[in-house]
Amino acid sequence: MLANHSYSKIYAAGLSAIAIAFMLMATKAQAEEDPPRPPSLKTISVPEPSELERFIRNKDVAIALGKALFWDMQVGSDGMTACATCHFNAGADSRSKNQVSPGLNRVNSDGSPAADRQFDLDPNHQLSSADFPLRELSNPLDRSSPPVRDSNDVVSSQGVFASTFKSVKPGFPKDTVRSIRDPDGFRIHRINVRRVEPRNAPSVINAVFNFRNFLDGRAQHEFNGINNWGARDPNAHVYRAPSTTALERERLLIDHASLASTAVAPPTNPLEMSARNRLFPMIGRKLLSARALALQKTHAQDSVLGNYSRSPQSGLVANYEELIRAAFQPEWWQSSRLIRVLENGDTQVINKPRRPRPADNEFSQMEYNFSLFFGLATQLYMATLVSDDTPYDRFMDGDSTAISAAAIRGVDLFRSQTRGRCINCHEGAELTGASVTRVKASPIRIRDGQAFDRGFNNIGVRATAEDIALGATDPFGQPLSYSRSTTAPTCPDNQPCPIVADGFYKVPGLRNVALTAPYFHNGGTLHLRGVLDLYSRGGDFAELAQLDGSMIMPLNVLLNSEAEKDDLEAFLHALTDQRVLNRQAPFDHPQIFLPDGHLGDETHVKMGSAGNAADRLIEIPAVGREGGKPLKRFLEE
Repeated sequence: MLANHSYSKIYAAGLSAIAIAFMLMATKAQAEEDPPRPPSLKTISVPEPSELERFIRNKDVAIALGKALFWDMQVGSDGMTACATCHFNAGADSRSKNQVSPGLNRVNSDGSPAADRQFDLDPNHQLSSADFPLRELSNPLDRSSPPVRDSNDVVSSQGVFASTFKSVKPGFPKDTVRSIRDPDGFRIHRINVRRVEPRNAPSVINAVFNFRNFLDGRAQHEFNGINNWGARDPNAHVYRAPSTTALERERLLIDHASLASTAVAPPTNPLEMSARNRLFPMIGRKLLSARALALQKTHAQDSVLGNYSRSPQSGLVANYEELIRAAFQPEWWQSSRLIRVLENGDTQVINKPRRPRPADNEFSQMEYNFSLFFGLATQLYMATLVSDDTPYDRFMDGDSTAISAAAIRGVDLFRSQTRGRCINCHEGAELTGASVTRVKASPIRIRDGQAFDRGFNNIGVRATAEDIALGATDPFGQPLSYSRSTTAPTCPDNQPCPIVADGFYKVPGLRNVALTAPYFHNGGTLHLRGVLDLYSRGGDFAELAQLDGSMIMPLNVLLNSEAEKDDLEAFLHALTDQRVLNRQAPFDHPQIFLPDGHLGDETHVKMGSAGNAADRLIEIPAVGREGGKPLKRFLEE
């Protein structure tokens, strides 16, 4: 860029001296050779657990079970919220009313919670283009310029109402709960509205390629059968039955199973799908006798569930117990004995009591192991959601006419070490350094004399202390950052590299990115052009600091021309798989009803049941393998 602008013109544009310094550093550092264009995603094998057959007896049935569980609204405590509720459109969420969360993840300088519960965009607000970007700089070319508006709100996904779990009735979609006053301010006057997650929901399409999942990486690569913490949780265990009368406690660590770790977290999360204090075995108790997808229709030509469809009636022909018996090896469900969960979380095996029903803390093996079934089956379904037939993939497979000349210039700019540098984080065929292949090859990345977890970065979207993400610790006191758990690598100066992690988020893959607005972990940018503008100026903050005060190296300032941004945008649009856009197999799905805000506005809402606001529902009809009309994108008219 310096070749195209004199220093006087740069200053005239309003750039600060620090921005010019970073431009000079970037230019000097870019003598290295440009890496090759990213290959087609078809060149990458889909990761899968190495001992899957130990658990799965029929993979096709397990995929069907996983698809049913992912889309089933009965999984939520309210009988309305499915995993797919936040991932229904290109694997992401395009709802736009009551989709704002305040700064709940803010911390103090010592890392202790300092949640900001004050909304800038009120609960039940109908978002519009006028609300974006959430941080707008007075000079869009200069990240150090003062903002004309700034909000630490997050555009994300609404979940359940605030409540405390009481009980379930087997086969009945809704849990019995006690409504409570929302502790985080999701209410209008005295009426609760649905709670909203504090981070934007990323797409689940192609997520199977990630070594870890969730934006902060807390969904571990190894699945322990119980929760998302893998080997980090020393007490997680399932039960195996060598015979119908025997039960043995077993600790599992199933490799290549980050999606299973991911799947079991939202169903017990009180911001997403659950009343407080609901145990996963209770979800099993509710669902095992339930007809799968009982509240929803499934297309007769569904690519996975067509043989189970009762179209035009709701539900599948099978219940969840039948599907589990067919999908999983008997040793994980066949015992006639019970498992008692003690107050301290430990468990013990007991014989079936003579009373008609088990106590609330006593579960069958199938109920207790329900998280194992839920995680693995959902992973096997989500592993089919691979979009490897984009125009760009076809171009790299040899079709020179598959993408435009602008898109070709765009991918070459994307990999340029002088004008783009995008490929340094969006690596490989997966277009992310967070992939299994990249992390296994090199788990720690060193850049500008700092070391951090490969596939994670702090690009200056928000101030670090608003959400430290990868810089946080797990419930067992260990850092989420692998780099902080190991010996510091040696930098080129033969000194230990400083390790940075605060405010670092998982680098997303980019396929179908044109379909998944709003962007970044805070959902604060509406259009792809705004994303490119942010990268061009090197982020929205001139300085990034960890909680201990040490500085994080920010993005390079590149000041891309508008023509360069046009080409980059053309490349990003060439990453749209038409099967995803048109909901064709494997991206077809059952019917789902979505809470989309509440009747009323941010000043008043209509009262519904249990003192909560009345939902405004939208229906997404079922589609079969041939797909259907594209769903509207975020804020699309």
